[in-house]
Amino acid sequence: MLTRTLSIARKEFLHIIRDPRTLATMFLIPIMQLMLLGYAATNDVGHVIMAVLDWDRTPESRALIDAYRATDYFIPRYYPQSEEELRDLMDRGKVRVGLIIPPGYGRDLARNGTAQVGFVVDGSDPTVANTAYAAAQSVGQSIALEMIQHRLGGQAVHGPEVRARVWYNPELKSTNFMIPGLIGMILQTLAMLLTALALVREREKGTIEQLIVTPLRASELIVGKILPYVLVAFFDLGEVLLIGTLWFKVPINGSVLLLVELSLLFLVTALGIGLMISSAAQTQQEAMFLSFFTIVPSLFLSGFFYPLDAMPAFLQMVSYAIPLRYFLIIARSVIIKGVGIEALREPVLALCLFAPVTLTLAVLRMRKQTVA
Repeated sequence: MLTRTLSIARKEFLHIIRDPRTLATMFLIPIMQLMLLGYAATNDVGHVIMAVLDWDRTPESRALIDAYRATDYFIPRYYPQSEEELRDLMDRGKVRVGLIIPPGYGRDLARNGTAQVGFVVDGSDPTVANTAYAAAQSVGQSIALEMIQHRLGGQAVHGPEVRARVWYNPELKSTNFMIPGLIGMILQTLAMLLTALALVREREKGTIEQLIVTPLRASELIVGKILPYVLVAFFDLGEVLLIGTLWFKVPINGSVLLLVELSLLFLVTALGIGLMISSAAQTQQEAMFLSFFTIVPSLFLSGFFYPLDAMPAFLQMVSYAIPLRYFLIIARSVIIKGVGIEALREPVLALCLFAPVTLTLAVLRMRKQTVA
């Protein structure tokens, strides 16, 4: 049995090595996906171009502008002379935010200790708008606090003091969240797609009939077919971890061995789904279509892009049927939080259920086709 399985695996390896397109798909696409999504799929907002409409032109107004400039969020670049000019800049996408300092700002500030300024935000991009809005309020509160201390002769102002502290990802870097998710996405995409195409390719060439008439069992054929892709997927896993750590500076706080072991569990599930697709498709085009039909919903309903808590209850229920959901919890928990297996019982048990079910269904379908 082992000899026959290894023969099938050797045959599949030879096909991979002799096909440059397959080699490129396996080893270059993970790097391309990681680099593109690692940079592009981020919610970190900074260096927002700002327009300043300063009708006051006093030292106080200039101090306010300098306070915004001192942050990493805003870059005052345009200085329009009217609100119409400010609106035109925002309409043309030149600026995302605008600071409007009314006449008498410095006088009101000196006389009453308070003054109002306007801050307009381009809300067409909610992510940028929310970040800019929060940063603008933070700058205003910081200036107000400094003024209160100045009026009290430098005395400290006492009051409620909330000391917020962020665990696991203190800098709130999006890459620390995205890179572990990319590991799951890349593993699933490659394993499912390549495995789905492997058997369909045999069917298209007419060689699947030759394999069926041999003494090979369905399980031997499947194991021999998926074994090369398991090894390739693990190579890709190491590739992604290495680039994520060295290039994107994402620290791996947990056990790498535990991550690899649980990746194998998830990989078996993805391979099982790929085999099920290959048993249902007659052509490589059909296999590609069915693979993307499976991959796309899993990306949006697994928590890869959007938090599951923000989804309607119905979609949250659907997400429980998606294996990637559980692996994302595992990868992010091990890499970001550094937790052990004891904190991952639920997602691990879920994958322990998915892996044998998908593989068993794939073997049964393959055996049925072999008998037929």
